[in-house]
Amino acid sequence: MPFSDYKVALVTGASAGMGEAIVERLCSEGLTVHAVARRESELKTLAARTGCIPHVIDVSDVEALTRLCSEIEVDVLVNNAGISHPGSIATAKEEYVDTQVDVNLRAVLHLCRLTVPGMMARDRGHIINITSIAAIYNFGGNSIYHATKAGVHALSRQLRVDCYGKRVRVTEICPGRVATDIFGNVSGDKEGAKKQFIDGFELPTAKDIADTVAFALAMPVAVNIGNIEITPTLQVPGGLSTMRPDDVR
Repeated sequence: MPFSDYKVALVTGASAGMGEAIVERLCSEGLTVHAVARRESELKTLAARTGCIPHVIDVSDVEALTRLCSEIEVDVLVNNAGISHPGSIATAKEEYVDTQVDVNLRAVLHLCRLTVPGMMARDRGHIINITSIAAIYNFGGNSIYHATKAGVHALSRQLRVDCYGKRVRVTEICPGRVATDIFGNVSGDKEGAKKQFIDGFELPTAKDIADTVAFALAMPVAVNIGNIEITPTLQVPGGLSTMRPDDVR
C-alpha cells in the first residue's frame, strides 16, 4: 500500500460534500492534507475536526494557487472543486461559461501544471480528477458543465502519456448522482432539490467517493487505476431519444 509513500495531499473543493469526505479520509490515513475552498468557516471546522491545513482560496485565482504550490511538495492532488449552472448552450449566460471554464477546467489545468513536474522529478505522485458521468455521456441541460468535465476527462488520459516512464499515477473518478448538496447549489433551492434528487433514492454518499479515492491510492505503485464510474445501482447513464417530424416545435 503506497499510502506510506505519500506524505502531502492537496484537495480542492474541500469545504463540503465529496471534498470534505476525501479530506477526512486522507487525514485518517496519515497524510498531511492541504484543504482548499472558498468558505472560511467551513474550512476552519473541517481543520478542527481532521487536522487538515485550511487554505481559503478560490481555485480560479491562479496567483494564489501558484503561491501555495510553490510552498509545498504535493504527492497527491485531488481536483474535486466544481461548479454547475443549468441550461443548454442556447440559453447560457456569459458568466455561466466563464465560471464553469475557470473552476472546472482552467483550475485543473493549472494545478496539474504546477504539481506534475515535481511529481515526475521525485518519481512519485498520484493525480485524482473527480469529473462526472457528464464527462462521458450526453443528457439534457448543463451543456457547459458537460464540456468542461469532458475536457478534464481528456486531460486525465493525456496526463498518463505526459508522465510516461515515471511512477506518477492518474485516476479519473466519474460519479453519477451522489447524495450531496450540489443539486441545491445549482438550483438555489436546497430543500426543493433534496426532495427532487435525493429523498427516496438509493444513492452513493460522499464517503463512498472518498473510499474510492482511498482504494485507488492504496493499490501497489505498479498499478494505475485509470477510470472509475460510480453510479447508483438504480441509475443508468445515457439514453436514446428519437423525435417525429410532427413533434418538432
